[in-house]
Amino acid sequence: MTEHPTSHEGRQPPAARPQERARPRQEAAGAGAPAAAADVPVPGQSGPSAGRSRAVARGGPAHEHGHDSPARPSSEEGHAAAGAGADTRRAPAASSVSGEDSGREWPVLPAQAGPPVAAVPVTPPGGGAPAQAGTASAAMAVTAAQGPQGAPDGLAARHEGDRLRFVGAATRRIARGIDLDEIVLGLCRATVPTFSDAILVYLRDPLPVGDERPVAPFVLRLRRTDRLRLTDLEGEELVLVPDPDPTPAAELCEVRSGGALAEVLRGVRPVFGDSAAARAALPELLGGDHPVPGGHRAILAPLRGRRRVIGAAVFLRRPERPGFEPNDLLVAAQLATHTALGIDKAVLYGREAYIADELQRTMLPDSLPQPTGVRLASRYLPAAETARVGGDWYDAIPLPGSRVALVVGDVMGHSMTSAAIMGQLRTTAQTLAGLDLPPQEVLHHLDEQAQRLGQDRMATCLYAVYDPVSHRITIANAGHPPPILLHLGGRAEVLRVPPGAPIGVGGVDFEAVELDAPAGATLLLYTDGLVESRLRDVWTGIEQLRERLAATAQLTGPDHSPPLEALCDDVLDMLGPGDRDDDIALLAARFDGIAPSDVAYWFLEPEDAAPGRARRLARRALARWDLEELSDSVELLISEVVTNAVRYAERPVTLRLLRTDVLRCEVGDDSPQLPRQRRARDTDEGGRGLFLVNRLARRWGATRLSGGKVVWFELPTRS
Repeated sequence: MTEHPTSHEGRQPPAARPQERARPRQEAAGAGAPAAAADVPVPGQSGPSAGRSRAVARGGPAHEHGHDSPARPSSEEGHAAAGAGADTRRAPAASSVSGEDSGREWPVLPAQAGPPVAAVPVTPPGGGAPAQAGTASAAMAVTAAQGPQGAPDGLAARHEGDRLRFVGAATRRIARGIDLDEIVLGLCRATVPTFSDAILVYLRDPLPVGDERPVAPFVLRLRRTDRLRLTDLEGEELVLVPDPDPTPAAELCEVRSGGALAEVLRGVRPVFGDSAAARAALPELLGGDHPVPGGHRAILAPLRGRRRVIGAAVFLRRPERPGFEPNDLLVAAQLATHTALGIDKAVLYGREAYIADELQRTMLPDSLPQPTGVRLASRYLPAAETARVGGDWYDAIPLPGSRVALVVGDVMGHSMTSAAIMGQLRTTAQTLAGLDLPPQEVLHHLDEQAQRLGQDRMATCLYAVYDPVSHRITIANAGHPPPILLHLGGRAEVLRVPPGAPIGVGGVDFEAVELDAPAGATLLLYTDGLVESRLRDVWTGIEQLRERLAATAQLTGPDHSPPLEALCDDVLDMLGPGDRDDDIALLAARFDGIAPSDVAYWFLEPEDAAPGRARRLARRALARWDLEELSDSVELLISEVVTNAVRYAERPVTLRLLRTDVLRCEVGDDSPQLPRQRRARDTDEGGRGLFLVNRLARRWGATRLSGGKVVWFELPTRS
């Protein structure tokens, strides 16, 4: 309520409502200069006032009256007018008004909300005698509404609003972090220097994950500290620059059970640094050499997650800055709670991401084999860093006869289920490849396996078998994008392979085609994530990939193939923004082949003379290849392996020698029973053949085929 120093001092009409808009200022005939409305409480001076004064009506516009006209209340209030012919005039909502007595502009500030109290006369700016009540000039009164701590209610409200806005902005910044470092960085950047001049964040080491019981002892490690200072550069304004702490806090702190720090952490609530509990806890946490500001200039806030305390944050202010207020403890509690819960979730997410990443990596080959006559390179890219699990896979499986199976597949989806199904299909493909089944039969069995895994377990797959001796490749496709063959001269072509139906459809046949695989050519197998995206269809992407391969081959010339690793990197570089909608598996095979002059092949009848004939044929081949130094070892091992084959074979036995970087010998027969190495007794006449092979050969093995088996061994050649 506002007092009006008019002739009707006994009347106190109600203030005008805030909803009413201010009427234009009117000049009263014979009256002094009108008064202007001010919007903030200004501290006044006691005693009468002279000249022009300002009246502040809290909650509504100020009224302006002549000397002989009393104030008239609003008609909406239901009150009668205070005197006949009274005229109510409202001050305009202007930024300033002219004062006749002071000769200067008076600023008008925004209004503050709060209950009205007694008016206080104010001396005009610029000095002068205070205005006296009842003069021709309208007197102005200021409502001095005070907050709980002596501050005006409006200032306190603004202060609380700023505090709430800061908490909201800080928590949003903390919540944006997805991993541990981002969350801690968000806390530090949100509080320094707005809330504190320095912050130290300690976290438990190691951090417990989920329901894991924390390990003993309870150790806190300094995770991050931010400290800024203001520097006055000559000719420039004050700027913020990093300021390393000359007395750094302790890196590690072991929390003693029953100690002061343990009690503060157990209490969960933030405490001021000058409290009895914090005075003993802070030196234990920061170390005895680290200074702690006195008064309310330090806050120790425990970080409690969902189940336990996982750390602590220390907020510090400099002596030249005002100390923390009691409400700042609530701010620190909010920041600590959001940070601790965010860290809890980040640790859980990190564990899940680690499990998913390890699962994906274990489903893919750690390294590719290096079979004879072919060089291999591969790449795998997840769909996104935040979703590292997918269903794409690739594989290279050595087969008997120096052949190699090349496999690439894609399971629908990007989840742990897709990765698990991919792992089962990859294992099934490896098992089927070990049986030396034709490519179309491998896909048929994969289709049956996918149906056994459940409904809607669909995948695409391409299975190819390369023979370096015949320089041929056999390919079968199950709904997968076709491979691209890059020839030595730089020509790239999309191989025409029957598309087939995806694995898991059931009831379909798969068809295989046999194509030439010339030496020096490169076969590229890939998944649809490389060529298909929201910005292009799959066939447009395949054509762009073919053109990219041809352009890359032109850089190395017609007589040289581009390096495999560089070729894979260049292919992935064609991906632009928005092209990563799916994970990508890439397998590149460079066909070197084996020259016919480095291959010797014979058929041996299953008779007692076969081992002797095999020794003679091998000796001649080694002499032709200038490898006579291996004759003794090769003849001994061939004699043992051929003897075992003749014992069980019913059809002719095959013998093949391959000269590459090693000498490989392969003996095949029609018996499916694989030989097993055993330890012979002193009285046994046999059983020592495979023991000799194991001791003399660099590698050896036995593989079951659809029509028998192959036993092979390798010996190193001279450099």
